[in-house]
Amino acid sequence: MSRVKSKVHPEAPSPQPDATLKRKIYDVIFESDTPAGKFFDVSLLALILLSVAVVCLETVEPIHAKYGKWLVVVEWFFAVMFTVEYALRLYCVGNRRRYATSFYGVIDLLSVLPTYVELLVAGSGSFGIIRSFRLLRVFRIFKLFHLTTDAEGLAKAVWQARGKIIVFLTFVVISVTVSGALMYEIENYGTNDSLFTSIPQSIYWAVVTMTTVGYGDVVPKTTLGKMVSTVLILIGYSLIIVPSGFVSAELIESKRQRRLTNRTCPSCLLEGHEENSRYCRGCGHELV
Repeated sequence: MSRVKSKVHPEAPSPQPDATLKRKIYDVIFESDTPAGKFFDVSLLALILLSVAVVCLETVEPIHAKYGKWLVVVEWFFAVMFTVEYALRLYCVGNRRRYATSFYGVIDLLSVLPTYVELLVAGSGSFGIIRSFRLLRVFRIFKLFHLTTDAEGLAKAVWQARGKIIVFLTFVVISVTVSGALMYEIENYGTNDSLFTSIPQSIYWAVVTMTTVGYGDVVPKTTLGKMVSTVLILIGYSLIIVPSGFVSAELIESKRQRRLTNRTCPSCLLEGHEENSRYCRGCGHELV
């Protein structure tokens, strides 16, 4: 029996080794459906957690005094690891500019910069805590895309209600400005020992009062001032539910259920496509 010959066209170009290597690296780094990709992502999360813990421990004076040198060595180890990872992402991704300017791309870059900036500006190493934002990848790693979809729906609802929110915030700004100026005049009438030393400070008091925070560092002493403060507090309580009502209405109107996967577009790196999708819902590139 003769062997069945391959149907590959003799003039078809053979895959380039570099392209094959890029594809393998891409599958490991950007895809979590394979065992290698899942192992890489889980290991990355563990390294992020450890690096954030090291940054926190460096600010504890007794620990820093005793283990400061070791913590610096460990911090540099994490910085080198994350730098290599960032370089590999740039190497294997199809659209480097799109990745570098994306949310995760910026976070990946900012996660390694503080350690190097520390060489020039002392005290900037604590900004390495920004690496904790990289833990957001847990949603795609453990296929929690329904949570990502909910977050996108909330952001869309807020954007659709932006007109109403702007009107609401304008009313709040006018209210705290007028009430702050009014309180300044009331508390400084016929006295020089008022805590309301300027209109900007009075506006600060109005913001703190309307939001019902109430630090207590600036308080009215006059009866009329206390009456104004009471009215402002009541207005603040009544305004709390207004923006949430806008957003809730938009959520109810635009809510839709879709079953999404953690497939990543090789061109624009957009995640969260439907199971039967053949093309990216963002850029139209064919999904692999």
